[in-house]
Amino acid sequence: MFLSTHEKQLDTKRRLLVPQDFRATALAAFPGVEPFEGVYCLPAINAACLECGGGAFFAMQRDVINEYPPMSPLRYAMQTRYASMHRLGFDTAGRITLPERLCEQFGLSGDVVIAGMGESFHIWEPAAYEAYLAEQKKLVEAVFAGRGGSA
Repeated sequence: MFLSTHEKQLDTKRRLLVPQDFRATALAAFPGVEPFEGVYCLPAINAACLECGGGAFFAMQRDVINEYPPMSPLRYAMQTRYASMHRLGFDTAGRITLPERLCEQFGLSGDVVIAGMGESFHIWEPAAYEAYLAEQKKLVEAVFAGRGGSA
């Protein structure tokens, strides 16, 4: 599980030090997924950030895509996830180099936030992450209010 939140910096070459516990989680062996020393990374579906993870994350993406019948329009649409996915290898210091296009797309430069999301982790521009947290807090509060609980 990817847990916790870390504040890190991208260097001028777009390299990011992935927290050690996140590297260990990403490197865990997963059946049916070719192991490699790094993470899979792509734009998140429901958030303005990058989503990354190891073999289990890749397997989850693959399994969702494979739920659709071969040659169906929805499967083809879902397969575009592969086209936006990058395999980012760790260097000897445990850093990954983020693609320039993705950094530009999500405003990633200088300070970034790395947020554990269970099966994956997100890489955020700090102000965008704060806005996302505020939205998510409202959603959680609405769920608890609907159940008669309090937040």
